[in-house]
Amino acid sequence: MQIHELKSNTPRIKPQKVGRGGKRGKTSGRGTKGQKARSGHRMYPEIRDMIKKIPKLRGRGKNINKAFALSNATVSLLVVENNYTAEERVTPQSLFDKGLIKKISGKFPPVKILAKGEITKKITVKNCLVSATVKAAIEKAGGTIM
Repeated sequence: MQIHELKSNTPRIKPQKVGRGGKRGKTSGRGTKGQKARSGHRMYPEIRDMIKKIPKLRGRGKNINKAFALSNATVSLLVVENNYTAEERVTPQSLFDKGLIKKISGKFPPVKILAKGEITKKITVKNCLVSATVKAAIEKAGGTIM
């Protein structure tokens, strides 16, 4: 028998641990006083304040996969008749210059000309959507659609 193989007849009396719950003694690894040392402590994350201030996309619901496409800016045929002369070209840029449409987020929205009223002038429509009735009316007046 060697000295490292000797065993005590009675077990050692260990000191009672403090810091309830766990084997880490005194503060149980909390290491501080106050809110952080208490049970159930949960610090409010600072980034949550920043997240809360960001505007939310409300009302998407079932249409979450629907694209954020620009809606058409509509212009009636009567407005085109009153604001354009014969042989003039109708484009989103010219409509914007005359104050008939507005840019959305710095871009021209898709423009659609609808059949409300009649046209008698020969005009050229470019980069604009037109209804079937408007197409027939413009071609009847001698105009073209590009």
